[in-house]
Amino acid sequence: MGAELLSFILAGLFLAFLGLLLLLHVFGLPANWLILAAVAGWGWMHPGFDGGIGFFAALLTLCVLGEVVEFAAQMWGGRRYGGSRKGAWAAVVGAIIGGVFGAPFFFGLGAVPGSFLGAYAGSLLIELGQGYPMAAARRAAWGAMWNKVFGTVVKVCLGVWMIVLSVDLVWPG
Repeated sequence: MGAELLSFILAGLFLAFLGLLLLLHVFGLPANWLILAAVAGWGWMHPGFDGGIGFFAALLTLCVLGEVVEFAAQMWGGRRYGGSRKGAWAAVVGAIIGGVFGAPFFFGLGAVPGSFLGAYAGSLLIELGQGYPMAAARRAAWGAMWNKVFGTVVKVCLGVWMIVLSVDLVWPG
C-alpha cells in the first residue's frame, strides 16, 4: 500500500510541476519545450511509462505548432492591418527586445507586456521610418501587437493540451 500511495503522490506532484512549467509562458520562456523535456525525463525514469514514439511525436508537433502559430500570427497581423513586410519583421524583433527589457520588472512578469509593447513599438517605428502616415503606422502596429497576444494565447492552450495528453500516461493505474 505504501509504494502505491507514493506513486500517486509523485505523479500528482509531477503533474503540478507541469502546471508550474506552463506558467513560464508568463515570463516569456519556452514553457512547452520544457514540458516536453520534463515528460521525456519522467518517461525515462519510469520504466512503466507507455508513451511511445507516437506520443512524443505528438508533443513535439504541438511545440513546433505553437512556435509557428505565434510567429505567423504576428507576421500576418501587421500585414493584415496595412503594414509592410519590414514592419512585420520589426514587430518580431521588437517583441524579443521588449521581452528582454521587460523581464526585470514585476519579478519577471514584465516580459509579457514588454514583448507585446515591443511588437507594437518595433512595427510602429519601422512603418513611420518608411514614410507611413501616423494613423496607418499605428494601425499596422496595433495589428502586430494583438496578433502577438493571439499567438501567445495559442501557445498556452497547446501547452495545456500537452499536459492533458500526458496525464493518462503519468497517472498510475
